[in-house]
Amino acid sequence: MRKKLIVANWKMYKTPDEARAYIAAFLPLVKEHNRGDIVLCPNFVCIPTVVDALRGSAIGAGGQDLSWEKEGPYTGEVSAHMLRAVGCSHVIIGHSERRQLFGETDDGVNRKVKAALAAGLQPIVCVGEVLAEREAGLTEDVLRRQCGIAFREIGGDDAAPLIMAYEPVWAIGTGKNATPEMAAEAHGVIRAEAAKACGEEVAQNLRILYGGSVKPENAASLMDQSEIDGALVGGASLDPQSFAAIVKY
Repeated sequence: MRKKLIVANWKMYKTPDEARAYIAAFLPLVKEHNRGDIVLCPNFVCIPTVVDALRGSAIGAGGQDLSWEKEGPYTGEVSAHMLRAVGCSHVIIGHSERRQLFGETDDGVNRKVKAALAAGLQPIVCVGEVLAEREAGLTEDVLRRQCGIAFREIGGDDAAPLIMAYEPVWAIGTGKNATPEMAAEAHGVIRAEAAKACGEEVAQNLRILYGGSVKPENAASLMDQSEIDGALVGGASLDPQSFAAIVKY
């Protein structure tokens, strides 16, 4: 059985003081939790505060993006090695907002995944279709294309740390969500593509998260699906009580 993973994506919210207060409230709520893994992904300026506040717990910290370059004259960018240096274990790559709002490409995602793996970070690689693609029956085609490029030139043991997240873009921040069965079907496509690119063993161990308006009310029904190995949680992760309810579903 793959161990569940629940990831909080705080997006562009919270100051360091707010992050510290959140963790002070959150940790007691999940003190006895040992069924799955938890990772908090704050904005860049909050990462050192979050890492410090989580010290002594089993909860990990991650970045929300990274550059594929190690260093250089790239104003505004943050490298994988920098994220490792401040205590991150994970990094989100290819989130739909990066793709839709900031021009992230499939090729760029692949370069970032390679950079993350080379630095010892666990990439949480996001894939998913927009509403027009879903309505046109193109969901599988989109997932195959995005996964095929994301996995390019990554295989064997190198691919073992990979984590995938299926994000139906039409469900993010809209209050809509894919049914558990729709999500599980998409996860099956992702796993099949991982098997083609990285081998059957990697694919069977690959954790595939669902992200798209995950809330305390629907977490249990989603997590009951054997193909869903956890959740990437946006808005509902901003409140410690709400996120703790999802973690404990």
